[in-house]
Amino acid sequence: MLIFDGDCVFCTTSAKRAEALLPLGTPVVPWQSFPDLSIIGLTESDVTAKVWWIGTDGRPEGGHRAVGRCIQAMRPWWSPIGGLLLIPPVSWSAAPAYAWVARHRHQMPGATNACRPDLGPVAAPDSTQPTGSRTV
Repeated sequence: MLIFDGDCVFCTTSAKRAEALLPLGTPVVPWQSFPDLSIIGLTESDVTAKVWWIGTDGRPEGGHRAVGRCIQAMRPWWSPIGGLLLIPPVSWSAAPAYAWVARHRHQMPGATNACRPDLGPVAAPDSTQPTGSRTV
């Protein structure tokens, strides 16, 4: 399962691209759809900072490791690329590269201020949005 920030346009666009390459039925869901993140072993702070992959073993992996696991789960020809992101020496570059993109996602094409990680979760102005979500 891929978990992303549904309030961030850049994250949502990236998740939709991943979903198109993942096997049918692989859940790709915004963290805001979880009534209780602790069920999957995550906190709101975790999910606003980076993307997460929950493997078949139920273990969450975040950041570049989540991207690597997601790519491994894609069509067979993608799997070796995902694997490379998880092992040295590629992982040594993948971790800081992911962190840079996560910090600057609000500057990516199509992004909005809702993508700014430094804003953190913002309380919704009305009851139609879950508490703790950011508004666009």
